[in-house]
Amino acid sequence: MTDSLPHRALITGAGGQVGLELQAAQPNGWSVVACGSAELDVTQADRVRAVVRRERPDVVIHAAAFTEVDRAESDVERAEAVNVRGTEHVAEAVRTIDARLLYVSTDFVFDGASGRPYTPDDTPKPLGVYGRTKLAGERAAQRILGDRALIVRTAWVYSWHGRNFVRTMLSLMRERQEVRVVSDQVGTPTWARSLAEALWCAAARPALHGTLHWTDAGVASWYDFAVAIQEEALAARLLEWAVPIRPICTEEYPAPARRPSSAVLDKRASWAALGRPVRHWRECLRLMLRGAANS
Repeated sequence: MTDSLPHRALITGAGGQVGLELQAAQPNGWSVVACGSAELDVTQADRVRAVVRRERPDVVIHAAAFTEVDRAESDVERAEAVNVRGTEHVAEAVRTIDARLLYVSTDFVFDGASGRPYTPDDTPKPLGVYGRTKLAGERAAQRILGDRALIVRTAWVYSWHGRNFVRTMLSLMRERQEVRVVSDQVGTPTWARSLAEALWCAAARPALHGTLHWTDAGVASWYDFAVAIQEEALAARLLEWAVPIRPICTEEYPAPARRPSSAVLDKRASWAALGRPVRHWRECLRLMLRGAANS
C-alpha cells in the first residue's frame, strides 16, 4: 500500500449486522466491495485469494465470523474453519497485495475475572470455543501481517438486522407475560453502527496497528440492557405494553458456553487514537430504535 490515504475497502461478512452497518456508514471518497458468504466463503483459500487479488483493496475489513457462542461448543470444527483458518486465508491474501487488514474480534477472549476493565495489553484467557477461535484468529492475523494488521475488539453488538439481544428481547416482550434476564454478567452494549463508524475511522489511519478496544460508553448488565430496551421501545412505539422483567443469576439460565462475568473493555487509548466522539450505549440504543420505528 502506498503512503497516500486508503480509498478502497473490501468487507467480508457483508451480510452480517456489522457488515451491513459498514455499508450504511460508508464514508465519502471510499469505494467498497461488499462480500457476503455467498460471494466470499472465507474457508475457501483459493476463492479468498482470487477475490482479493482481483479487487486489490487498500484495506480489508474482516467482519466474517462464526459468532454463535453456544453452538461453537458443539460445532468446534466449523468455528475453527471460519474464525481461525478463514482469518488465515484472508490475511495471507492481504499479504500478497501489500494491503492492510482490520480484524473484528471480541471481549470473549477474556475470562471476566480481572475485576477491572481489560486493556488491549492484558493477557487473554478465553472460557470457550468462540473466544478461543477468535483469539487464534487475532494471532494468525498478526503473525502473517505484522504491523499491517489491526485487531479491533468489541462487545455486545446489536443492530436492527440479524439475530441479537435487542431483537430477541423485543420478540419475547411481545410474546410473554414475563421476561427473565441474567443480571450478574456485565459489559457494554454496542450499536453496530457505532462500531462501523469506528472501523471506518481506523481504516483511514494507515499507521494504526496492534490491538484496539471499541464499544460505546458506559456499563450495563444484561438485565439493565433489557430494561432499557423495553423503556426505549415503548417510547418509540415499537412495543404496545410493558411486561415485568425479572433479574436472574447465571446459574438459573444454563447455557453450553460459559460467559465472562465482567468483560468490560478499557477503550481510553482507542478513543484517543481514533479521535471521534463517543456516545453512551443508551443514547445509541435510543437512536437505533427510533430509526427503526421511523423506517
